[in-house]
Amino acid sequence: MPKINWRAFASRHPSAFLLAAQLFSLVLYAALDGMPSGRAILGTFGILVLALAIWVLKRSPTIWRGTGILAIASFALSLSAIFVASPALSMWASAMEAVLYFFAAGSLIAYMMEDTHVTTDELFAAGATFTLLAWGFAYAFLVCESWLPGSFSGADHRQPWTFFELLYGSFNNLSSTGSGDIVPRTAPARVLVMFEQFTGIAYIAVVVSRLIGMTIIRHRDKSASLPRE
Repeated sequence: MPKINWRAFASRHPSAFLLAAQLFSLVLYAALDGMPSGRAILGTFGILVLALAIWVLKRSPTIWRGTGILAIASFALSLSAIFVASPALSMWASAMEAVLYFFAAGSLIAYMMEDTHVTTDELFAAGATFTLLAWGFAYAFLVCESWLPGSFSGADHRQPWTFFELLYGSFNNLSSTGSGDIVPRTAPARVLVMFEQFTGIAYIAVVVSRLIGMTIIRHRDKSASLPRE
């Protein structure tokens, strides 16, 4: 059985590790949701994901510096929010994380759209970008809920929304499958949901369809170049 060179794989497909980290964090959220120490563990893992995002985006010095500055500011605010029980600080930390995830998602979209030759890493980047967008809107929902309590409602829900619950609603809206049992009640919340639904449709229509089209063309060109018997 051939041995996998993980270092070479990582250098060629960094987006695959970012996507895997994002998906694994979903498992962590489900396992640690509601635990007292869960927030600290998830915050630590989030730092790893942010580091992976910076690694993926290191192709451009400008993007790398921008992502690094946002990541440091987000980490500082998130760490302060963990140790200081301040709703205002938590809201600003969530806002900074939303900006960071949107910036990272936009940078990955620019990376996927910069040439006419699709690579395997760009296909992994398509999945990673979807998760970054979902995370970004989930943090935006959290900011909205902190700013205007009661912005979102659900069946028999009386406690403050957790990030994992809002992330579930974010995935539903971004994939255009509906808002599920999480319903926006205020005007800002409805605007955010509409923006996310539009973003999800545009992302599939423009970015994903372009990658699929270039992949089909690449395989067609390879088939045409093969010698015929």
